[in-house]
Amino acid sequence: MQTQIAVIDYGSQYSQLIVRRVRELGYFSRLFLPEQLNSVGRPAGIILSGGPRRVSDPDAPDVDFEFLKSLGCPVLGICYGMQLLNCKFGGEVSRTGDREYGPAIMRIHDENSLMKNMPSESRIWMSHTDSVSDLPEGSEVLGNNLKGQPVAIRWNDNFYGIQFHPEVSHTEHGRTIIGNFLSMVKEKPAFLMEKFKDELLESIARTVSGKRVVCAVSGGVDSTVLAALLKEAGADLHPIFVDNGLLRKNEVEDVKGQFKRLDMEIDCVDASDAFLKGLKGVTDPETKRQIIGDLFIDTFFEKAGKLELLAQGTLYPDVIESATSGSIASRIKTHHNRVDRIIQLQKEGRIIEPLSELFKDGVRELGQTLGLPSDILHRHPFPGPGLAVRVIGEVTRDKLDLLREVDAIFINILKDTGWYDRIWQAGAVLLPVKSVGVKGDERAYEHPVTLRAVTSTDAMTADWVFLPHEVLTIISNRILNEVEGVNRILYDISTKPPASIEWE
Repeated sequence: MQTQIAVIDYGSQYSQLIVRRVRELGYFSRLFLPEQLNSVGRPAGIILSGGPRRVSDPDAPDVDFEFLKSLGCPVLGICYGMQLLNCKFGGEVSRTGDREYGPAIMRIHDENSLMKNMPSESRIWMSHTDSVSDLPEGSEVLGNNLKGQPVAIRWNDNFYGIQFHPEVSHTEHGRTIIGNFLSMVKEKPAFLMEKFKDELLESIARTVSGKRVVCAVSGGVDSTVLAALLKEAGADLHPIFVDNGLLRKNEVEDVKGQFKRLDMEIDCVDASDAFLKGLKGVTDPETKRQIIGDLFIDTFFEKAGKLELLAQGTLYPDVIESATSGSIASRIKTHHNRVDRIIQLQKEGRIIEPLSELFKDGVRELGQTLGLPSDILHRHPFPGPGLAVRVIGEVTRDKLDLLREVDAIFINILKDTGWYDRIWQAGAVLLPVKSVGVKGDERAYEHPVTLRAVTSTDAMTADWVFLPHEVLTIISNRILNEVEGVNRILYDISTKPPASIEWE
């Protein structure tokens, strides 16, 4: 499918979220690095993303401005992209005060093409150090913050810039602003999941023709949709499920039953001892992820024999947070499907990741077009490294067993009370400390456990869930009474950012 809106990635953690927002509005969008601009064809519109650099840095990423102008299509600069465009038009950007991070208010000067159907004041989300300090001749300020600084600019009929992030949910009318920009392009919306699915099936069929495909399945939404997609494409499929000993209670039997419903047999490998041995004494989160990723690949090589193609359910957030695909973005954490061994297999052309341009909601929509049951598609996400990133510090069998019981009670009560389907992701975290308590009139020195439940649409940003006190009371009472070794329950009320959804 021809790229309609090219998003140029200057390293923002939200770059791929821009792509998602554009697709929600019906336009097919892809992400490109700045040096790829000349090879994107002739898109109907271009968005320059934010980024962690300053435009005045000696090695700051640039743009081929003359080529950009020659395309004759609407261009929107966001944050870093706005500052870069202002400089290209002859203006200046400088550090005008403390870094602005978080909510702010935008006042619109007048209703114009970018600010149509917007209130005179609205909440926006900032994340920048520098600001526009001098505007080039002929430019127009469309909106200011309460300090009087320009946060929305038009340089000419095609070029616009905003200092805030319309792609995040914290900007209350961000979708309207992006929609207003898209209304300026000359092409009609073209992104339909059915059409995207057909293109994926054609591409997969070409890639897997004559090759045996090992598919990593976990029972989660991503790998299940991936397996169904590969089956639909006619792949010679060998689904392998690795029991790494880091799974939730009854996970192995649940996953087997799930794939039987989909008329697929999976090959289960019990590698729990190897994983626990590899993690012995390890406390650093990055090291945990690397060990788990390497053992995962070792297990696959051993079980699959000669590996022609390895299929993974990698999504956009995995790629952008790992920042190992050539992106300028700062690394947040290494995902299990972006460890060195996987990167090497990618270079050898032995990895297939058909879902890597989708966010979680897109995967669910794709699953619907494949006819997958709703209870499978709306299962909560679960981290690839499993409970290893929810046991803070060293991972042991005893800690895992304890956490499994806590997690099962938490999730079952959420389902019983009708809260499970209203939550994006929930789980329990075992802390690496002990606290004093009283059980049976005796001193108890046991573990505190933190519960986490968040709402999100894309995993790039998340808010904590305001669970009713009566639900939290039921959860706490049952865990404290039924799980030996726990004497304190905490509830995590952190947002992402600045916290991540998982603790490690």
